[in-house]
Amino acid sequence: MDFHFSEDSLLLASSVRDYLADTHGVEVLRRLDADGAHDDAIWQGLIDMGLTALLIPESDGGLGRSLPEAALIAVECGRACVAEPLVDVAFVSVPHILAKGEGASLGIYATGAVRVPLAHRINPYVVGGGGIAMQSVDPLRALQAPGADALDDASDDPHLLNLGALMAAAQLVGVAEAMQSQAVEYAKVRQQFGQPIGAFQAIKHQLANCAVAIEFARPVLWRAACALADGLASSAVHVSHAKLAAGDAAILTAETAHQVHGAMGYTYEVDLHFWMKRAWALQGYWGSRAFHYNRVDSAILGRNHPIGAAASFA
Repeated sequence: MDFHFSEDSLLLASSVRDYLADTHGVEVLRRLDADGAHDDAIWQGLIDMGLTALLIPESDGGLGRSLPEAALIAVECGRACVAEPLVDVAFVSVPHILAKGEGASLGIYATGAVRVPLAHRINPYVVGGGGIAMQSVDPLRALQAPGADALDDASDDPHLLNLGALMAAAQLVGVAEAMQSQAVEYAKVRQQFGQPIGAFQAIKHQLANCAVAIEFARPVLWRAACALADGLASSAVHVSHAKLAAGDAAILTAETAHQVHGAMGYTYEVDLHFWMKRAWALQGYWGSRAFHYNRVDSAILGRNHPIGAAASFA
């Protein structure tokens, strides 16, 4: 199965990466941490790039892009530790609305007027929604506890759950890549015993393990995105596989990067802590590790999902 993206898709992702590198650097993260994790100018910039309308059909004023392309952009949002709820609104709520045939409200999503994602009962909170403010392990995620009425109205639709888990997995891949890059750069400049610590095999091996975990998670993510976009009956197990692989890669990389930084990664002075906290937050978002492990386990042991080489790409 060919998971290569078109040059146009890769160019879009590269443009988003460059834009976020210029407008959403570490100094911005620190300002957002101090000021409430929200900036109208940043949100407007995402709108101006067309990202809020990425998955909306061209006939409705959108860009008409695909779900795998949205996952590609979600990776970049994870890499930049984006604070705004772009992924949850534009890449989760919008495709769910489209799948339900409720396109009448797409216009306000395209303009960025909607900043609160659809609620699902698997999450006991809403990112950026109305309600009682909640404290998050990730200071750049403004969480709200929905009221009783909102909880009653929250969806338990499995399609919405799968979209959310897929995009959480995509962000985790980006978060992991960012942490690995920071650890590699630190290992090049940190001196110990008269040489960079990156010269020591123990450090090389740990960082190599992270690279392998990330590389193995990436095709699993694209497989899940394609399966969900195509409406395959097996899409749920592919999404859970992606969430597990991406989450495990991110947590491994967080632990390794923390160690490479001399166990200082938790401290506020070290930039790494923003991405570590995002990894912890996304690990339990849209279903815990146990939840997704059980979905994969039930599909395979329950013989609902064929395994083996002959069925790998069926």
